[in-house]
Amino acid sequence: MAASSAPPPPPRRLLALTMALAAAVVSAASAARVPASVTPISRTLYHSSDSLLSDIKALVARHPDKLSMDTITASNKGYSTDLFIVTFNHAKESTSNSSKIHVLLSFGQHGRELITSEVALNLLYILTEKRKIAGVDLSSFEKILENLVIKVVPMENLNGRKRVEEGELCDRRNGRGVDLNRNWSVDWGKKEKDYDPYEENPGTAPFSEPEAQIMRELSKSFKPHMWVNVHSGMEALFMPYDHKNTTPNGASAHLMRTVLENLNHRHFQDSCLVGSGGGAVGYLAHGTTTDYMYDIVKVPMPFTFEIYGDEKASTSDCFKMFNPVDKTTFDRVINKWCMAFLILFEEGLRNLREAQLVSQGAVDNWVPMGGDIVEISAARKSSPDKRKLEGLDLGMQELRTYFRLFMLSTVLLMFMFCSRISKNRNRETASQDPHLVLRIVATGKINELATMQ
Repeated sequence: MAASSAPPPPPRRLLALTMALAAAVVSAASAARVPASVTPISRTLYHSSDSLLSDIKALVARHPDKLSMDTITASNKGYSTDLFIVTFNHAKESTSNSSKIHVLLSFGQHGRELITSEVALNLLYILTEKRKIAGVDLSSFEKILENLVIKVVPMENLNGRKRVEEGELCDRRNGRGVDLNRNWSVDWGKKEKDYDPYEENPGTAPFSEPEAQIMRELSKSFKPHMWVNVHSGMEALFMPYDHKNTTPNGASAHLMRTVLENLNHRHFQDSCLVGSGGGAVGYLAHGTTTDYMYDIVKVPMPFTFEIYGDEKASTSDCFKMFNPVDKTTFDRVINKWCMAFLILFEEGLRNLREAQLVSQGAVDNWVPMGGDIVEISAARKSSPDKRKLEGLDLGMQELRTYFRLFMLSTVLLMFMFCSRISKNRNRETASQDPHLVLRIVATGKINELATMQ
């Protein structure tokens, strides 16, 4: 028999068998960690993380007058990550940044939700290159864009995204197994009865993860008026709270709900779920970003958007459950939610300025996406049916305080004046009758009035 057709020697055969067994063990371990997904990533629809970042960098290079990009690196106990932050500022020179609305948008906080980062990329195209949305004319939106500074984090969880691209399609966590939307400090670490230690690992401490550390510093330095954390899994418009089954009280809560209900009615025909994350989604989540943005950073409008979900998909078919898998649905989701963000900007700008939470600036009148003139007139601001605004309410409280102090000081002056007149009269009476005397006891009160014999 020819040497070329002889079977491989035993050591090589043993080595091949050993490698096959090792591969099987690794595959089994991976399957135990992450349930196998039936539907693979559609490479024709979705960018890889590297190609998506490459497209964004090219877009920034083409529009340096409107876009800038920062890369921030952070590490903790041997684990590090990069975060890419794109800033859109439509009219850097013509409008003061102090009068602009600050908007902070985060996409891809969970690695398996690839569709969210695709929305981020397309939104940046629309803002800069006026890519059309189903034939909608975006020229009427120019005036609104002049009054916004928008920071976009297109892929908050880059390391987790790479794990998904390597085949762990059900993984939502970061590169070392922590759920970034459980790593914030508001009600951190609390576990519900249905707590899933794999899905909801909150980390060793609040802000143990570099991704959360960077986002915390960004929120504190940028001071956004609006925050949106973009996820997939269903279609919903959420406001705080996530960690309890209630929404905040007061004017700010009314403001948030007004914006979401207007958006839902105008764009979604009231089809989206609206309310608190904890009350509407069916479970409580502790240590979330949106609750921190509201309670700690004091963002007036912090939201969580859920932009897609396939309810018919198997729980093991994670990619299909969280991401559209055909081009028709993919394009529909992209267009629908990019348009939703444009309407959010319009609604947020109008409501924030009506509530006097930002300065009025140059936008007294503009033409919104619907084409109707929106005018903020003096009569409208003084309408008796208009809700109490926080700024006006605080001003009235101060005026009431000053009025009370004025009245109190007036009463005191009148009392002192009357006392002085009474003393003068007593002195005149005593000088006329030298036998009248006033005896005072140790307590300082009048004890008796007597006439000396």
